[in-house]
Amino acid sequence: IMGSFFNTILIQPLLNTLVFLYEYASFQDLGIAIILLTIVIRVILYPLFYKSLHNQSMMQKIQPEIEKIRHEHKENKEKQAQVLMELYRTHKVNPFMGFLLILIQLPILISLYHVILKGFSPESFSNLYSFITAPTELNHSLLGLIDLQQSSIVIVGLAAILQYFQGKLALPKKDASGQESPAAKVGRQMVFIGPILTLLILNSLPGAVGLYWATTSAFSIVQQIIVNKTLSKEYGSHT
Repeated sequence: IMGSFFNTILIQPLLNTLVFLYEYASFQDLGIAIILLTIVIRVILYPLFYKSLHNQSMMQKIQPEIEKIRHEHKENKEKQAQVLMELYRTHKVNPFMGFLLILIQLPILISLYHVILKGFSPESFSNLYSFITAPTELNHSLLGLIDLQQSSIVIVGLAAILQYFQGKLALPKKDASGQESPAAKVGRQMVFIGPILTLLILNSLPGAVGLYWATTSAFSIVQQIIVNKTLSKEYGSHT
């Protein structure tokens, strides 16, 4: 029952949107259709991603205050929790926002991967709505240059590079003393670990998945720049 619900609510709409974009908006180029589908999804989820990135940036900004509160009330956990919640309310941040975002986007990501990995096949076309026509000719390439059914080192490399810059933009600046919180140090390590994991994971997957990954990373870079500029105007300093 859950599988049928998952298929009806997420997989089927995503597949039909991809086929529609392939037929009418991408010059029957699967690569362009995947890029357009990724952009459509990210635009729909933009308010949620923006709020999450803004929340993440603010959490990094108030990290010194958080560490100070934890140190001052380390003997009284109840008092520590009360003061921390007051700090979060003052700055209008939610420490669980990142977790909530993962919970919301994970089913969408799984569905997207399912649609992209299945590709255009008779099996997947059985999920098309009655008003969506299955493509008569299938072009599994990006601009006629890269076969998206096979792993592409070009796309994998691009996805890793974009993820690196996305991570760099999300990092907070060091304070005047040059000190960093444990969370900030982990963040700096992830800037390098993330792209390495991307290379290892995408290297064994079809180029179509790598193209989605690269596109969503590029979109995240644009969003992070917007958030950073907004915070800079609000607080007079870059995150």
